[in-house]
Amino acid sequence: MRKPTDSDLPTADLPSADDIASGDEMTDSDMTDSDITDDEMNDDGVAALLSAASASAAEDADTLSRLHRRLERAAERADLIDVAYTTVDSPLGELLLAATPRGLVRVAYADEGHDRVLDTLGQKLSPRILRAPKRLEETAREIEEYFSGSRRAFDVTLDLSLSHGFRHLVQTHLPEIGYGETRSYRDMAELVGNPKAVRAVGTACATNPLPIVVPCHRVVRTDGTLGGYVGGLAAKTALLDLEARA
Repeated sequence: MRKPTDSDLPTADLPSADDIASGDEMTDSDMTDSDITDDEMNDDGVAALLSAASASAAEDADTLSRLHRRLERAAERADLIDVAYTTVDSPLGELLLAATPRGLVRVAYADEGHDRVLDTLGQKLSPRILRAPKRLEETAREIEEYFSGSRRAFDVTLDLSLSHGFRHLVQTHLPEIGYGETRSYRDMAELVGNPKAVRAVGTACATNPLPIVVPCHRVVRTDGTLGGYVGGLAAKTALLDLEARA
């Protein structure tokens, strides 16, 4: 995308960076959905809004927040969001949730580096990524219910497009492991019809893009020890303990 210039800003609808910084022009009435038409909200229009938001950040965090909400509404209306994301608090730390129109595509622990995860999503799926919490409300609610002990299975639609081949096959079978139960890597290899692929099952679990929701934490070593986990052994232990107490 080319760098937006001042001429790209729809001057009749958007305040200038100086107006934003001064706070003279930006009122609640300026933030209505009707300010931006679908024709104006093309890629350059989104880039111009992002540029204006960045220019105002140091001056007024509240203005930045309102600009982002305005951008989110306009991008939604113009169908310019390919990947929506948000973050939620959990007993295991802040989780990143990301979804495409097909469904939930990524859950990431803080240790994975949320910025790195978003960068990867931009490379593998689409650069049109925007924080849009409303699109993830149902997922956020189900995760909260899971950690409170009132939910044992997730109902949100999933997008498994980040995984391919054998990894995808294994991950589609992980939800078959019941809440509070465990299976060994060998069990999973036999379940997918390749008993010798124990190590490959371990790799499929380690690269699961949807931890917690797709329960790779329920797969352990044949001797009963935990094995690895994308969120760390402490997180895996906590999830298994949570389910064991129910």
